Amino acid sequence: SGYGLSLESELKMLRAVKKLKTLSPLTIKATFLGAHAVPSGMAKEKYISSIINEMLPQISEKKLADYCDAFCEKNYFSKEDTIKILSSAKKYGLKGKVHAEQLSHSGGIEAGIECGAISVDHLEFVNDNDISLLKKSETMPTLLPGAQYFLGLQNPPARKMIDAGLPLAIASDYNPGSSPSGNMNFMISHACIHYKLTPEEAINAATINSAYAMDLSATHGSIAVGKQANVFITKEIPDYSFIPYSFANNLIETVIINGKIQKPIAQ
Repeated sequence: SGYGLSLESELKMLRAVKKLKTLSPLTIKATFLGAHAVPSGMAKEKYISSIINEMLPQISEKKLADYCDAFCEKNYFSKEDTIKILSSAKKYGLKGKVHAEQLSHSGGIEAGIECGAISVDHLEFVNDNDISLLKKSETMPTLLPGAQYFLGLQNPPARKMIDAGLPLAIASDYNPGSSPSGNMNFMISHACIHYKLTPEEAINAATINSAYAMDLSATHGSIAVGKQANVFITKEIPDYSFIPYSFANNLIETVIINGKIQKPIAQ
């Protein structure tokens, strides 16, 4: 959610996600992002109070979300605001996620780790202290190449993070404001070409590590006995490194979800 910024509109979006969970063969998780921005004409403190005292109780009662997210950034929500919101969400059984260090360094990673967030996302402005803190945590650092590309931001220090011993996840951040593309083939290619990840690192980031960032690594993210039969089959290619190499091309021929072949992907 996060594009309504009112009790009624946030609940409406989360109800739509709940309905999608019953209609789609995909495994879907819902994230409440009421703390995406402050509504025009409203004081930030009053809006945070609405999130904590109005939105979170109803979202919890109706079981509409799995996670609670906050945009920790200058002119949006501070580190202290983020901790306050995620700590309240935790009382309602919602795990935290944080939009962290995207446009500047604002303490989002520190806030996420303090609140036990399952992931911190974006990360263009990660520093050495953040890397050290993440290594001691169970929080997954997640890169969103689509938003970084579309907004023309600096590259996140992905190579430095991996070389320091951190895992990374990669997601599309598919949304109408900053990443109007859900093309994961592009995200993997961008990570290899511009972030200097190897094909193996990028594919791991987009699969098993992303599954961890959604609490799904026990059942998703790799091809293994006992896990969901979610598999794609490519056209004939030399090896898997050809997927990021052949950027902007769709090499996937067949998609299998829950053991069932899905409709062909449009070319």
